[in-house]
Amino acid sequence: MIRLEGVTKTYPGVKRDITPLSNISLSVAAEERVVLLGKSGSGKTTFLNLVAGIDEVTRGKIRINGRELTSMADTERALYRREHIGFIFQFYNLFPTLTVRENLMLPLELLGRPSGDLVRRYLEEVDVADREDDYPENLSGGEQQRIAIVRALIKDPKIILADEPTGNLDYKTSEKILNLLHALSVKYHKTLILATHSRSAFRISTRVLRLSDGAILEEGTGR
Repeated sequence: MIRLEGVTKTYPGVKRDITPLSNISLSVAAEERVVLLGKSGSGKTTFLNLVAGIDEVTRGKIRINGRELTSMADTERALYRREHIGFIFQFYNLFPTLTVRENLMLPLELLGRPSGDLVRRYLEEVDVADREDDYPENLSGGEQQRIAIVRALIKDPKIILADEPTGNLDYKTSEKILNLLHALSVKYHKTLILATHSRSAFRISTRVLRLSDGAILEEGTGR
C-alpha cells in the first residue's frame, strides 16, 4: 500500500542543513499496524507528514496504492489527504469553538457526505455518545483523544497515521487508547502507522521500526 523509494528530507538550518530522513526505502502492506519508534526529534513526525502529503520530499518518491504522491500538485495532494488519510495528533487538534458533534461532522461535510447517524454510531463505539453536545474543553484528555480517533476514522480513509497519540496521557488512559486503536484498525481494515517513543505500543503492532540518525531499521514484530 505504501512505498518509499530513496526518500530524503532536508530542512535548511542557520549553520547547517538538517536531514531527519536520509535515503529511506520502505514498504508497508495493507492492514499492517506499524509502530515507528524513535526519540523526540528523530524524524517521526517528518515521516508521517511526508506519507500524508503535508510535506514534500527533498529527494525520492512515495507511492500510495501505485499512485506517486511526490508528483502531485498541492491541490491534488490536499484532496488525496482529505480522502485517504486519517491523522491523529498528540494534542488532539479539535476545534475548541465546535461541539463534539460539529467536530466530527466537519470532515464529512468537506467530502460532501454529512451523516449524523454515522457520528452517533462511532461515538457509541468509543463510549462517549453522551458527550455529543459538549465542547472539547469540557472533556478529559482521554475523551478528547477518543473523539480525535473517531474524526480520523469517520471519513473511512485507507490509512491512519498517529503521531504520539498517547504522549499527553497518563499510563492507564494510554493503555485504553492503544487498545481502542488496535480494535478499530483491525475491525475497519485500516493500515496504521503509529509514531511513538514508548515501547508500550509494541503489543498492538504487527511490525516495529526504529528511526535513528536518518535511517529506519527493522526492530522486529509486535504480536
